[in-house]
Amino acid sequence: MRCCWARRRRRSSGGRGVTDTLRYGATGNPWAPTRTAGGSSGGSAAAVALGMGALSVGTDGGGSIRIPAGFSGILGLKPTYGRVPLHPASPFGTLAHAGPMTRTVADAAVLLDVLSGPDSRDWSALDRPYDVFRSSLDGGVAGMRVAFSSDLGYARVDAEVAAAVRQAVEVFAALGAEVVEEDPGFADPIEAYHVLWFAGAAKVVQAFGGDDVVGRIDPGLAEVVEEGRSYSALDYLDATAVRMDLGVRMGRFHERYDLLLTPTLPIPAFAAGCEVPPGSGMRRWTEWTPFTYPFNLTQQPAATLMCGLTSDRLPIGLQVVGPRHADARVLRACHAYESATSWPQPPLTSPPPSTSPPSTSPPSTSPAAPSATPTSS
Repeated sequence: MRCCWARRRRRSSGGRGVTDTLRYGATGNPWAPTRTAGGSSGGSAAAVALGMGALSVGTDGGGSIRIPAGFSGILGLKPTYGRVPLHPASPFGTLAHAGPMTRTVADAAVLLDVLSGPDSRDWSALDRPYDVFRSSLDGGVAGMRVAFSSDLGYARVDAEVAAAVRQAVEVFAALGAEVVEEDPGFADPIEAYHVLWFAGAAKVVQAFGGDDVVGRIDPGLAEVVEEGRSYSALDYLDATAVRMDLGVRMGRFHERYDLLLTPTLPIPAFAAGCEVPPGSGMRRWTEWTPFTYPFNLTQQPAATLMCGLTSDRLPIGLQVVGPRHADARVLRACHAYESATSWPQPPLTSPPPSTSPPSTSPPSTSPAAPSATPTSS
């Protein structure tokens, strides 16, 4: 089995949700090269989607596994924090996770089996789990109590994305899960996340030189660094308090629900070479990733897998979130969905996306008409 370690081509050290550099340009989407592959592990996602390698390891401090995996139509898992040891330690602290990026759930489980376990160089690394991930995939989702949130209570979602994700949720219901439509009940933690992330970016850049380093890096990253430098220790502790409250809320939420389903991203891939969708009025990548960074704050396992295609034949991702330490459960649910659906692989050479719907419809997300639909609580 060939491994693919393609993460190197990423955005400047601060991370911006896309994969492009001043030196090498933008990494194109494997489904449409004029669109972004997402980031920062966009090289991994594009390479795995195109079959250049079966396995890759990504890092995820706010979505950097799930964003490019979602845009590229592959499986990406951000495991429970500490499940995969990291060395050297990330300047982004306990936001930073590492995990598998693959074409199939089974491959992700095999890679996670290899990556998991203690490492004396990582003080936060977890012990090896009792359940072997590859052997825990079967069993389905029948009987699981699953929450579905279409917007987490605050996100705006593209209509095609919303429709595809809702159809995917119906597949879970058809497979025997008890699906309830309910938001987790927290406000957007973006400001707290910014404090923690921007402070980490300032720490990254500190290693490259003195005050003049800001003038030698990407302007967007320089802006983030300057903001990160402005925060006080009290600001950081206040953001950490928000994070702790969010973790408690999600812990209580998962006392009632085995899993949470959401869109991975609220939009399909946009133009390559841009940090935000052109014409959106957004300033930062966090404004179009409302479903990813909250679960870095809570350190929960969260996976993305393909659940549809837009009319422009761009992948749509479903995010499957579990309580902390329930990585095997998340993979089992993803495997059940993957086994019940079928999606094409990207063409080896993709033309620019069409402005009109394709002549043939994308395959159904469901193996049969669902016998049950989500209920509202």
